[in-house]
Amino acid sequence: MGITETYKIDNYDYKIPPGIIAQYPVDQRDKARLLVLDQKGRIEHRVFYDIVDYLGPGDVIVLNDSKVINARLNAIKEDTGGKVDILLIKDLGNQEWEVMVNKRLKPYQRLLAGKGALIGQFMNENGGKVIRFYGKEVDKKLREIGLPPLPPYIKRNGSGSKSYSGIDRERYQTVYAENEGSLAAPTAGLHFTVSLLNKLRNRGVKIVKITLHIGPITFRPVRVGDISYHRMEHEFYNIPLETADVINSSKKNGERIIAVGTTTARALESATDREGNVIPGSSSTDLFIYPGYNFKVIDVLITNFHLPKSTLLMLVSGLAGIECIKEAYKEAIEKGYRFYSYGDAMLILHSQRRKSV
Repeated sequence: MGITETYKIDNYDYKIPPGIIAQYPVDQRDKARLLVLDQKGRIEHRVFYDIVDYLGPGDVIVLNDSKVINARLNAIKEDTGGKVDILLIKDLGNQEWEVMVNKRLKPYQRLLAGKGALIGQFMNENGGKVIRFYGKEVDKKLREIGLPPLPPYIKRNGSGSKSYSGIDRERYQTVYAENEGSLAAPTAGLHFTVSLLNKLRNRGVKIVKITLHIGPITFRPVRVGDISYHRMEHEFYNIPLETADVINSSKKNGERIIAVGTTTARALESATDREGNVIPGSSSTDLFIYPGYNFKVIDVLITNFHLPKSTLLMLVSGLAGIECIKEAYKEAIEKGYRFYSYGDAMLILHSQRRKSV
């Protein structure tokens, strides 16, 4: 028996034309372009600050306030001087971190970062890659020496520190970032400014926050032919009581819930009970959303353009329908939109969600 067409990984593929991947952010956050997919699946082309025209009294915007840690280190091997790119994955305590590295390292290999300000030793523990750091004020030094963990498709003028601009520490972070823990920015939120959020509040839009810390699954593609066999890794999330109360009361009043980013959507959809109420508190989620999923909470999604064959592309296809998304991506490419983390945005008003839970 063959794979159902909806589940075929090749159904979520598209060609990436040269120059489409944004290497730098736009000069002003809210001046990115905005592709609007309306309730009937029609496409409009706007600027992100025009989002105020589509939102109004009673709408609830939900933001992910996770803060990106400076998780990338440019290090060298103490014995050979060979360069090593390190991505900090998880703080294990006692100055030990689970890591990803781009070079093969020997057990107990000593590493230097920040011109020797930070010294670490590579360990293989229980099959995992771990670096144990030495010295005082390790956390402080990591914040100072570490670089924003820009995704690998931002290449710029080379590798290592040459790939970073001074603006990245500010712009690869939302203006409302608060709780440290993410290895990638919740990029849909990068377009908001304090001024734009205030304009939305003045229009009667309710703005609340959740936290979902984005982990290394962001960098891992789907590798199965049938996407229904793909498994996500767990990511931590927290839904404050105030946020849950606002969402639940607004839903009862028939008001729209607008998720800013796929991370927000996954957290909210993971935190629902059988009646579709959002349950406050902390947990973790491995929820994989793709076409056929019945959305219980969100009505509208603000998002960026996503990589081919990625779980994020599958999520937006689950909300708007795969054919609508294909048409939107095709038109975005033809119109010269900028893609991925520092790229332009989509406002998806067209939802295939079923109203019954």
